[in-house]
Amino acid sequence: MKLIQTKDYDDMSRKAANIISAQVILKPDSVLGLATGSTPIGTYKKLIEWYQKGDLDFSDVRTVNLDEYKGLTKENDQSYYYFMNENLFKHINIDLTKTNIPDGTEEDAKKECDRYNHVIESMGGIDLQLLGLGNNGHIGFNEPCDTFDKLTHCVTLTQSTIDANARFFEKIEDVPRYAYTMGIGQIMSAKKVLVVVNGKGKAEILKKVIEGPVTPFVPASILQFHPDVTIVADEEAASLLTLE
Repeated sequence: MKLIQTKDYDDMSRKAANIISAQVILKPDSVLGLATGSTPIGTYKKLIEWYQKGDLDFSDVRTVNLDEYKGLTKENDQSYYYFMNENLFKHINIDLTKTNIPDGTEEDAKKECDRYNHVIESMGGIDLQLLGLGNNGHIGFNEPCDTFDKLTHCVTLTQSTIDANARFFEKIEDVPRYAYTMGIGQIMSAKKVLVVVNGKGKAEILKKVIEGPVTPFVPASILQFHPDVTIVADEEAASLLTLE
């Protein structure tokens, strides 16, 4: 596990975007696992900026997103389909037919999970998986529990996750209670994993992820066992770390 400490959010975003852009340049048809949430937005802005300068070409890139809220349509401005379109896809030359996000409108959870598992398998795996870090240690929507789920599954969101997401919705009753998410096994099978973490509010959980025991009650702690993980964290997020 490699830790890159940065001075602030902009520096974190730039360094994370450097890692992703190097992946795309070295392998133009890379499979990128993508994340949503507020933390990766700066990274996506940098990638867009470099694309517009002519430094990056996404025409052969394929993507799989980590997760999607169950019950939200693609047109809903809080869906992750909408998020990816607004924050990355519509600003670069990616082929939208090569982008993949779980279908939040599919009511049959088993059917959708089986479909998404097949999508990931058919791509031959993920070259680089981008992750944020939830306040409770979740990655994707793999919430703290007593087991690590291997494959795509439908999860009941914890109250802490619902509360954290409430700021994006008009009222807390509007926040979805369920989501489709890629499994821990699929995340761990990615060739490379890149985690972006910022802010003092993430310092305690980042310490648990890096320095604590591996436990499904801190889902991201499993990354200690991955052979190629880079965590890019700003000074505030890394402020409680003690290990060299």
